[in-house]
Amino acid sequence: MFDHPSYDAHEGVHLFQDEASGLKAIIAIHSTARGPAAGGTRMWDFANGEAMLRDVLRLSQGMSYKNAMADLPLGGGKAVIWGNAKTDKSPDLFRAFGRAVESLQGRYYTAEDVGIDVADMEIVRQETAYVAGLDKGEAASGDPSPITARGVFLGIVETAKRALGSGDLKGRTVAVQGVGSVGAHTCDHLAEAGANLIITDIDQAALQAVSARTGARIVGPDEIYDVEADIFSPCALGAIINEQTLGRFRVKAIAGGANNQLVMPEMGELLRRKGILYAPDYVINGGGIINVAAEISGNYSREWVDAKLARLVETLGDVLDEALSHGKPTNQVADRIARERIAAAR
Repeated sequence: MFDHPSYDAHEGVHLFQDEASGLKAIIAIHSTARGPAAGGTRMWDFANGEAMLRDVLRLSQGMSYKNAMADLPLGGGKAVIWGNAKTDKSPDLFRAFGRAVESLQGRYYTAEDVGIDVADMEIVRQETAYVAGLDKGEAASGDPSPITARGVFLGIVETAKRALGSGDLKGRTVAVQGVGSVGAHTCDHLAEAGANLIITDIDQAALQAVSARTGARIVGPDEIYDVEADIFSPCALGAIINEQTLGRFRVKAIAGGANNQLVMPEMGELLRRKGILYAPDYVINGGGIINVAAEISGNYSREWVDAKLARLVETLGDVLDEALSHGKPTNQVADRIARERIAAAR
């Protein structure tokens, strides 16, 4: 564990197994310097345990940085459940996961992420109070994905101002990888702004639905890297900016909602050298955790959420401007600011 390349002095990495329900889960707490760790739960059919561990370590570190950049009183954590989200869900599994969250006694708050929906979190809530993203309850606000998507859209506009010379997206082409909860809502915002869309996903029904209402052109999952567009918007899984894809991008900017888009930090510098402006993922996609933070506070306010989201978009602009003016990769600038904010809270 301590030699793992994705381990970053995490405060705790907790493995849970419940034989009766089939639960296999990891909850990683990266930092509680700014407050209790918060981050969603992802259900995915991982290739092996190593892939599962790597994912949760990277995601939890990203949540520490994301919460710091959004200036939230929260630390960073993440949970992953090993299983097929279409076939392996059961009430017993989510109740077992709820007991796992409860055992951490408030050091970690969970919510929805890939493969998990509000109904699943309602079951988790039967076993623990440390849950957000619910439809019911005094401070409940439901699925945070629409807020995430709103922030991603505003971040795309902010990135376009610098990469394309204007935030007006009318007539611009945006290639969106992944049209799940966040990606689909992002497409709606982009279409409303007049952008031309090229989309891909492994879910054919989701693709057809988004295409029908936005006029988006559908391409295959591997073709999306080769399309000619102004902006590439990754809104599926991470590590999509790597040695194999780097030379294929034909865009001026990359800005999307997926977590951990860079397979390694050095990719940020390689993007800079190619003249592609990269919006650091944990800055642009922080809208959902802002919404979750409002729920965790026990006094949900949409006005507070909107104000925090507006400030986060300004922060993204500051990161892009510093990187451009000093000739530095954007992820390096964002990492430095996030680490400084976390260190200041210790």
